[in-house]
Amino acid sequence: MPIFRFRVYWEDDDQIYRDIEIQSAQTFADLHEAIVKAFEFDGKHPASFFESNDKWSRAGREFSSEVLANKKDAPALSMVKTPVGALISIPDQKFLYEYRSAKRTWNFWVELIGIEKTEDPKRTYPRLAHKEGVAPAQYGIKGLSPERMAETELVNDLGAEEIAEGYGNLDSEGSEESGGAEESYGGVESDY
Repeated sequence: MPIFRFRVYWEDDDQIYRDIEIQSAQTFADLHEAIVKAFEFDGKHPASFFESNDKWSRAGREFSSEVLANKKDAPALSMVKTPVGALISIPDQKFLYEYRSAKRTWNFWVELIGIEKTEDPKRTYPRLAHKEGVAPAQYGIKGLSPERMAETELVNDLGAEEIAEGYGNLDSEGSEESGGAEESYGGVESDY
């Protein structure tokens, strides 16, 4: 069974993306779940895919998580009932993906970047094949409390000489920390 490799860009910063591999017979609902997981969203909100053109504008049908069955002349088709492979007609097929929470709509560009003729039997699909950049935070600030954000801004505003003069390693109250603990934000996962 063919494997499609899609690159999913966050619309606000195309340097943040995820490469997802999916079997051609898997559905847009499977791709939706893989995108939500890859960008660390909670998956509690509705989403839609739209066929797109080269300018990343809606150019075709909508595939919605809220539609459960495909009906003739319906405004949107079902993600659950539509296999991804049924809509691949050109080598660099593009889709817009919208994830809609009550407060914000997240937009992503989804582009087909490769097709493998056969699947790897040791892998489970869909799968995250590569990620680049820190995913946007669905709610609030990702990875930093407001206190740590203020500290980070203070350190970024200071020059190297000022930090060397005693402004380094401040805790949330503004006093110097001890112990030299470091924070780790993890690395980029990749099979390549």
